[in-house]
Amino acid sequence: MRIVIVGTSGSGKTTAARELSRRLGVEHHELDALYWLGGWRPRDPQEFRARVAELAARPAWIIEGHDARVRDLTWSRADAIVWLDLPLPTILARALRRTVRRVLTREPLGGGNVESLRRAFLSRQSPLLWVLKTHRARRREWESLFATPARAGLRLQRVRKIDDISLGSS
Repeated sequence: MRIVIVGTSGSGKTTAARELSRRLGVEHHELDALYWLGGWRPRDPQEFRARVAELAARPAWIIEGHDARVRDLTWSRADAIVWLDLPLPTILARALRRTVRRVLTREPLGGGNVESLRRAFLSRQSPLLWVLKTHRARRREWESLFATPARAGLRLQRVRKIDDISLGSS
């Protein structure tokens, strides 16, 4: 089983991927963790693609994230896609709680990076600003992508409430 989980930042991709990973006994990978190096430096694009290609070639996985630079690698191998399409107020509330927790606990992210108060709330890299800037555009993009005939063979679950994920429970 190969599952891709997509959704706007703060939608619960990591939480959903961890739960599905636990339930199905399949390894879980975050694209952000593969992409970012220390100091918030991006990994070389060719190295990033090579790492994702190696993962995508495995017989079973859950990959969470939606980096368009590697979508061809993950979606072409996926059996299913879970789209966490939650309402914007829900996502903003979740993103705020997560960001505050990360700032206070200095929880390491991809590449060992940590959120600072300044980066999280007072910069253009703010996760909350990112959610506001990308939510509507991502929804339009995924509606369009999932409507294409090339996606007809994929099992798609569009989740509007986080408790509604049923993929793999049958």
